[in-house]
Amino acid sequence: MNVNLTAARIILFLIFLSTFSLNGQTKKYSPDVEEKIRMVENNLAGWVHTGDYDTWTLADRMKKYNINGLSIAVIHNYQIEWARGYGFADVSENRPVTEMTLFQAASISKSLNGLGVLKLVQEKKLDLNTDINKYLVTWKFPYDEKSNNKLITLSNLLSHTAGLTVHGFPGYAKGDSLPTLTQILDGQKPANTEAVRSTAEPGKSVNYSGGGVTISQMIVMDVTHQPYDIFMQKNVLDPLGMTSSSFKQPPPQEKEKILATGYKYDGKEVTGKYHIYPEQAAAGLWTNPIDLCRYIIESQLSYKGESSKVLTPEMTRLRLTPILEDAALGTFVNSRVTGSLKYFNHNGGNEGFQCTAIGCRDNGEGVVIMTNSDNGSLIYEEIANSVATVYKWKDYYLPEIKKVIDVDTLVLDKYVGKYNLDGTTVTLKKSDNGLLVNVFGAVFWNVYFTSDSDFFIREFRGFLRFQTDKDNKVTGFKFNGMTVKKIE
Repeated sequence: MNVNLTAARIILFLIFLSTFSLNGQTKKYSPDVEEKIRMVENNLAGWVHTGDYDTWTLADRMKKYNINGLSIAVIHNYQIEWARGYGFADVSENRPVTEMTLFQAASISKSLNGLGVLKLVQEKKLDLNTDINKYLVTWKFPYDEKSNNKLITLSNLLSHTAGLTVHGFPGYAKGDSLPTLTQILDGQKPANTEAVRSTAEPGKSVNYSGGGVTISQMIVMDVTHQPYDIFMQKNVLDPLGMTSSSFKQPPPQEKEKILATGYKYDGKEVTGKYHIYPEQAAAGLWTNPIDLCRYIIESQLSYKGESSKVLTPEMTRLRLTPILEDAALGTFVNSRVTGSLKYFNHNGGNEGFQCTAIGCRDNGEGVVIMTNSDNGSLIYEEIANSVATVYKWKDYYLPEIKKVIDVDTLVLDKYVGKYNLDGTTVTLKKSDNGLLVNVFGAVFWNVYFTSDSDFFIREFRGFLRFQTDKDNKVTGFKFNGMTVKKIE
């Protein structure tokens, strides 16, 4: 036995326990708040209830989904009630997550970008309903027949109603050649995404486009004649008190020791520890849950008419009013129940990072959860549900109740095979406990049946149904309106 290696593993395990405990290096709160933290940590819950194994502990879920580190901050009555880090910011360095650890906010960046753009609208330097080419100088958007002679506006860009391509960005590994913004928008190397172009008439539907938000970044730079990160720091982040945060890409060298390292689905470290995102407005913010809570609280207070650190109450109310469906100006606004409280939220996912930021538009409740794992989306919804339950958010956590049944093994045999989901291979295989489904790498999840053909998986909200042809041969399955075809 390698004694030194065994000792090192024991030390690593003890460090993990200390970061997970309430008595480690983290800030202590009042007994009442500490009890709420304990309740949140021990009551994670998913979107579906079956009457069996419906709540879990944070420690168990981090272990199950191979999540190295995460950070949580909770807003109660317009104040940050508590913030806490769990696990490791960097495993190889034995560096724990603290409340100040910085994560990539990924698409939550778009919400802060919305503030910056609307600040310029408020100052009469931009207009939400004017052709974007009026403001673009360095680059012009090339309209074609797909836009149906309709002009694209800033309102369209911020609400994802511009009918544009490029959903998201994979970022660039350290050492890669970085493209200019013009090269990104035109899809020219070294850019690693296609050109941002029209795919539908603007204003007709919500078509999520990081590409469109990147156009708004170009507009900010052309109008202000400043680097994007400098404008955002001075006009948005600093006024909000988000002084630990930055849109600078790559991040400042002096912050390296508080940056979280990103990890893939299998727990392996992202090459170079994290990717670089020149698409700053769409994905480039480095921040922590405490700073994002400051953004949420300011939005809530401004909506009430009680603060104007960046935007006036009138502009904030405009920003938090949906343009089409639930898409507002840089965020999404919806209710879980018709006529109930409205929540504004945005999720984010960069290479090795997943996060969510949720605020109630109509009162002072909210939560921010950030992880340094591609598996983070599998846990942050469960944490948010636990927070909503502990803090008694009205009409937020409304689990679906399902009755699980056993399906004959001969029926399961028909479903085994490979399926194609938008270019990704989905594998279904049998196990001692029934059927397993695989979407990401080597990660398999249990399939639960509610009939011989209807099923669900706990990790993703939605209804699934196997489809057969006239000969009763399985051709695929439906998933939230999409057809997933069986290929072998």
